[in-house]
Amino acid sequence: MNNLWNDINLRVFTSNLLGQSDELVLHGGGNTSVKSKVDGEEILFVKGSGWDLVSIKAEGFAPVKMETLLDMARLKELSDTDMVSGQKAAMIDKSAPNPSVEAILHALIPFKVVDHTHADAVVTISNSKNGIELIKKIYPDFLIVPYVMPGFILAKTIYEMTQDFDWSKCQGIILHNHGIFTFDDDAKKSYDKMIEAVSKAEDFLSENVKLDINPRPSKTYVNLDKLKVLIEHHKGHEISLHVNKSTLALFYASKENLKEFATRGVLTPEHIIRTKRVPMIIEGDMEGALFEFMGEYKKYFEEFSKDEICLNPAPNYAVIKDFGIVSFGKNEKEASIINDIVEHTMLAVLRADKLGGYQGISLKDCFEMEYWELEQAKLKKIT
Repeated sequence: MNNLWNDINLRVFTSNLLGQSDELVLHGGGNTSVKSKVDGEEILFVKGSGWDLVSIKAEGFAPVKMETLLDMARLKELSDTDMVSGQKAAMIDKSAPNPSVEAILHALIPFKVVDHTHADAVVTISNSKNGIELIKKIYPDFLIVPYVMPGFILAKTIYEMTQDFDWSKCQGIILHNHGIFTFDDDAKKSYDKMIEAVSKAEDFLSENVKLDINPRPSKTYVNLDKLKVLIEHHKGHEISLHVNKSTLALFYASKENLKEFATRGVLTPEHIIRTKRVPMIIEGDMEGALFEFMGEYKKYFEEFSKDEICLNPAPNYAVIKDFGIVSFGKNEKEASIINDIVEHTMLAVLRADKLGGYQGISLKDCFEMEYWELEQAKLKKIT
C-alpha cells in the first residue's frame, strides 16, 4: 500500500483552514477532496457526511473508487438510493463515513485537490436579481452553473457542460445560489485560489454596497416565556431559545413590509434543513402569527408534495418587529446554530438588496431540498 501521509494530511490541514472561516462554511457546509492511489488504483478521498471542515480528521474522509464514480456520472438517471449504495459499495474502507453527496462531482473535476465552499460574498451576489450577470463579470474564467439540485443532478449537469471542455483555462466553478469550487493539483494552490476568488466577491461588495446599520433603540416588549410555551406545544418537545438583539438583528427586524422583506428564502440550499425556508413574522399577535405560519407551511407542503410525510410545520426561528430574532432549537447548541445561519442570511439579504434585490431559489427548489432524503438523513445524524 502506498503511504498516503502527505496527500491526506495536507488535505486535512487545508480543509481545517477553510472551515475556520464562517464566511466560507457554516456548520457542516462545504466539502473537500483529494485524489490518490492505493495499490495502484485511483481513489477519491472525499469529505464524509456529518463532518465539519473545521474539525475534520483523516478518518473523516471517505475513500471511494474513482472508476465507479466516473461510471455513475455517465448514467442518464440515478436514484438517491442507488447513488448512496453504489458509492458505499465502491469504498475501500467500509468503516469510513458515507461520502459527500457531491462525490461524483469531485471525481469529475480533473485535478488532484478540490475545494467547495458556500462563501457568503459569492452567494450574496448570485442571490441578487442580477446575480448571473454580475457573477459572469466578476469571474470570466469560471464555469457558471445555473441552480440545479445538488447530488447526481448537479454532477450530471456539469458532466454534460464539460464535454470537450478545456479545464486548463478554468479557474473554478460558481454554482448559482449555492457556492463555489476551486481546484488544483496542489493543496495550497487550491486553497489560495479559493481565498483569491472569494476576495474578488468581497471587494465587489465593498465597492458597490454601502450599508448604514443604525436602528432606533428598541422599546418593544416580547413575552418570551409565552413564545417558548407556544412553540414547545406545537413542536411537541422542549426547546431552547436564542435571542438575538444585536444591532444587525434589530435593524433587520425594523424594516418596513417585514413579512415581504424577511421571507425571501435561504442563503444557500442546505440551510433549509436547519431554518426552514422562511421565519415566522411576529408584528403583534403572537398566536395569530404562529397559526398563520403553520397554515402557510402546510399549503407549501400540499402544493409540492408527492408521497412525502409533512415535517413539523412549526417555525425554527422568528423575526419580531422592532425587537430582533429568536431561534428555536431542541437544545442550546441547535438554537445557536440556527442563529448563526440567520446572522449570515440577514447581512446577505441587506447587501443583495443594494444590488437590485435579494432573490433565493424557487419554492419548488426549496421543497425538493427540504424534503430531499439525503439532507434529512444528514440532519438526523448531526442532531
